[in-house]
Amino acid sequence: MAIVDTAIDGIHYFLSLTLTQQITILVVVPFVYNLLSQFIYSLRKDRVPMVFYWIPWVGSAVQFGQQPYEFFEDCRKKYGDIFSFMLLGKVMTVYLGPKGHEFIFNAKLSDVSAEDAYKHLTTPVFGKGVIYDCPNSRLMEQKKFAKFALTTDSFKQYVPKIREEILSYFTNDVSFKLKERDHGVASVMKTQPEITIFTASRSLFGDEMRKQFDRSFAQLYADLDKGFTPVNFVFPNLPLPHYWKRDAAQQKISAHYMKEIKRRRELGDLDPKRDLIDSLLIHSTYKDGVKMTDQEIANLLIGILMGGQHTSASTSAWFLLHLGEKPDLQDDIYNEICALLKEKGGDLNDLTYEDLQKLPLINNTIKETLRMHMPLHSIFRKVMNPLLVPNTKYVIPRGHYVLVSPGYAHTSERWFENQDDFNPKRWDTDAAKANAVSFNSADEVDYGFGKVSKGVSSPYLPFGGGRHRCIGEQFAYVQLGTILTTYIYNLKWTSKVPNVDYQSMVTLPELPADIVWEKRETCMI
Repeated sequence: MAIVDTAIDGIHYFLSLTLTQQITILVVVPFVYNLLSQFIYSLRKDRVPMVFYWIPWVGSAVQFGQQPYEFFEDCRKKYGDIFSFMLLGKVMTVYLGPKGHEFIFNAKLSDVSAEDAYKHLTTPVFGKGVIYDCPNSRLMEQKKFAKFALTTDSFKQYVPKIREEILSYFTNDVSFKLKERDHGVASVMKTQPEITIFTASRSLFGDEMRKQFDRSFAQLYADLDKGFTPVNFVFPNLPLPHYWKRDAAQQKISAHYMKEIKRRRELGDLDPKRDLIDSLLIHSTYKDGVKMTDQEIANLLIGILMGGQHTSASTSAWFLLHLGEKPDLQDDIYNEICALLKEKGGDLNDLTYEDLQKLPLINNTIKETLRMHMPLHSIFRKVMNPLLVPNTKYVIPRGHYVLVSPGYAHTSERWFENQDDFNPKRWDTDAAKANAVSFNSADEVDYGFGKVSKGVSSPYLPFGGGRHRCIGEQFAYVQLGTILTTYIYNLKWTSKVPNVDYQSMVTLPELPADIVWEKRETCMI
């Protein structure tokens, strides 16, 4: 009772003050408390150094949100590879470089959780029961279900379908209209998200589902994509227009998938080798005998396509922009393609999945783009148990977050010489190959969806690592390789590389991001 009486007296006293005095207290007290708490924190030898901040709760959000890699480098110079910062009420502990990759990606499942870090962000976008809205063991099995449609035999079927979609886009889209024009201007932030959606839906979901994907459907995915912003990470549900669009898009896309699932169920004509939808309708029973519901399958389809959308749309946009500044490199790639086709005695339509493996400059261009522009600049985990940082006295408390940034290492001079130079040919050098060797040759582990490399101590990890490593790496190279060969064989272009827009959680080019194109003599349209 004494505490209640004291609180009541305090409220009465506060209300008796003038408005100016009340405002002063409301402003000054949080700032004083903020400075005092940081001072006390700094005295603890078992805590990671904290980046100083003036504004309570907001912390270093502005610096991190505008230029994360510059922010990390500035902090590294002051504190070393391990430091923490306040991000909108959340304490983020950063561990930069390969040792940080190993510490976070290979941390015990009981100690760190991606589900608790991302669930509130991803569930409104993907839907319930999938990805991070389920126990980790379920997610590992869902990845295994999806991998049934990501086989070498599947990739062989996908290449001609992807190429056909791109040529159709070149023919019909207003950015190109190649039957009517021999030159023009295209915004890669319009063309590449659309091409990504159309090619992925055709190859992964089948012809019938592709027919339902038009520009309005691509726009629905763009509305879903807006659900992945820093403000959504902190406030997953607010009464704002982009939240309403996100929710409406999720419901409409889900309804489309449910309609197709129902149609296939009724027909009963299911072939696990035909496409991802059939594969999931057949292979979606967990080890404990529980079957995924049709709604969960529809939600998983959203998640799979969204994952590929981020990677391929941003990566293809970036390699088009970089190549626009390097016409000689375009010619080198063009000559590599033509030399291979000459050996085969055909044109681009004869280029197969196996042929993509014989085009090192194509694959190195993709690899270099992912080095300079890893789609996600930061990856989070929530700490579930006090976590000791190896070889230090630092303990990260339960409820804090750990942050890893392979993209920082990709663009650091500590691991890549001339890191700001877009140079696919760097991957032919022994030094660059060495940067990836630990990732490719380390011991393998099976988290439930097939064996992956356990080693994550490489500075080059464009698809992440550990149990949450992206399963779509091979598909991404098939899709991106087919996109790049089709562009190069039909067009040549110029452009200026814009700055990176870090305001979303995906590293996209700032607008305008245009290419000025013209037909090549080998254009197929």
